[in-house]
Amino acid sequence: MRLQSLPLVVGFAVLALIVGTRALLVEGQRANRAAARETIEYQEQLSGLLSLAQDAEAGQRGYLLTGETSYLEPYQKAVDAIPGQLARIDAMTPPNDQLAPQISHIKDALSQKQAELSETIALYDKGDATKALELVRGGQGKAAMDEIRASMDTIRRIGAADIAARDEHTDKVEAWLRIASLAALIAIFLLGAYTIRQSRRRFREVAAAQEELMRKNIELGSEIDTREKAESQIRQMQKMEAVGQLTGGIAHDFNNMLAVILSAMNLAQRKLKRGENDIEKFIEAATDAASRAANLTSRLLAFSRLQPLAPQVVDTNRLVTGMSDLLHRALGEGVRIETVLAGGLWKTHADPSQIENAILNLAVNARDAMDNEGKLTIETANSHLDEAYAATHAEVTSGQYVMIAVTDTGTGMSPDIIAKAFEPFFTTKPVNKGTGLGLSQVFGFVKQSGGHVKIYSEPGQGTTIRIYLPRFFGPEEPATSAGRGKSTANVTETILVVEDDARVRAATTDAMRELGYTVIHVESGEEALQKLAATPDIALLFTDIVMPVMNGRKLAEEAVARQPGLKVVFTTGFTRNAVVHNGVLDHDVHFLAKPFTIEQLGAKLREALDVK
Repeated sequence: MRLQSLPLVVGFAVLALIVGTRALLVEGQRANRAAARETIEYQEQLSGLLSLAQDAEAGQRGYLLTGETSYLEPYQKAVDAIPGQLARIDAMTPPNDQLAPQISHIKDALSQKQAELSETIALYDKGDATKALELVRGGQGKAAMDEIRASMDTIRRIGAADIAARDEHTDKVEAWLRIASLAALIAIFLLGAYTIRQSRRRFREVAAAQEELMRKNIELGSEIDTREKAESQIRQMQKMEAVGQLTGGIAHDFNNMLAVILSAMNLAQRKLKRGENDIEKFIEAATDAASRAANLTSRLLAFSRLQPLAPQVVDTNRLVTGMSDLLHRALGEGVRIETVLAGGLWKTHADPSQIENAILNLAVNARDAMDNEGKLTIETANSHLDEAYAATHAEVTSGQYVMIAVTDTGTGMSPDIIAKAFEPFFTTKPVNKGTGLGLSQVFGFVKQSGGHVKIYSEPGQGTTIRIYLPRFFGPEEPATSAGRGKSTANVTETILVVEDDARVRAATTDAMRELGYTVIHVESGEEALQKLAATPDIALLFTDIVMPVMNGRKLAEEAVARQPGLKVVFTTGFTRNAVVHNGVLDHDVHFLAKPFTIEQLGAKLREALDVK
């Protein structure tokens, strides 16, 4: 290949040499033109100096012949201008040049001429015109002027000779360049012919190689298609396996809970038919199963990042400290709890109840990993996840975070278990010892809050799970009272319930009446507006969000516009709606997720009604 490319290399080298020489010649011509311009300008300056000397001489002679002082004006102007003209000439004269002696002669002669002119004018001014004229006739001034002219002629000859020498050198270089260019063109033509001959041979070889390559590409493409189909099938199988695991886990847990509810309700019905009233344990069992089903739904929504969050500015140190009693009760006496709280800890903006749930879930998992005996450490710290860390974790945005770490002295986890730890319904615990939703709930909440969660663990060395929540930079928000625990005695308010599902509407209405409220219920937004117009003493609008024609948010906006001061509580079982955006409740919105207990309903109603 090197031998075959040699002609091209040589040809390009010759062309480059010709182009480079041409460029040098152009630069030489440009330098010659610049030198010629400088020579002409230099000679113009000398001519200007001679003209000034002649003006001074003419003014002196006119004054001596007529006695008119007006003749001295050109003389004086010339005398004043000569020093500046000499300075310009000195600046343009190269040092150690053959022009320097001639300039020196000009200066000497000019000094003699100026002295002669000045002396004659002074004699004339004293009244000795005869002596002044004799001094002029003496020829001293003429000799000085002849010296000036002779030196200037010498300078002109030197400049002309220099320009001629430059032109002669340029002509020689251009002549040799013509010869070299012709020879180079012949050489390039010969090299081109050789290269074409070689290229044809190479083209035939390349065509044969391309045909072989195309054949190989077709074979490779067929193999790639086969592999892609196999990989797609594997991915689909993995996806279906994950969906099957999730569906199976949900079905298993919900079937267990529904079995409890159905069994309890059937037994209660049979007892009531026989006139027996001891059905409290069946109702409690059904209620417990329904609560666990609601909790399961909440955990699934957390994993899918669809749970409605109510974020606040959180002091994590204070929150961890406030969980001390709860953790001791949940973990038991066999687990020693240690907290390491960082000084000057930043604030974060997140749902405090969900942070508590996340810490509690991690603590319970740690307790199980330690078999109810060991040491649990909860640590807080300010942390900065830099660009390097974010580059290796695609889901992470670099920046400042509040870090919460939960560390146990348990059995630890292997890398393959760590890879699956956050999957819903994945668990290493024995049957009936866990749902496999604890870590998935933590994962969903942290991601929904814009944070990051990381597991550090080795078998036999314990586990550390770190939660990173984004640092809060804005002003701290005032704490809001939830209104929980307030007495519901002496309830006098009237509530308008808007729900399009008849069974849910009936259940909600009965629960509110049980709490002591006066309830008006309708099934659509249009009916609700009519009831509001007909019943001005309605204190609160309790509306479902997802409804046909007019959703709950539009209804609330219209109702508050017609009746300012009307309190509103939204409810729904679907979190992507008009009051929950990006998983976060809109500001100043009262929201109660379905399903809810009568206690939760009562607390939420009092919270909304008691807000001033």
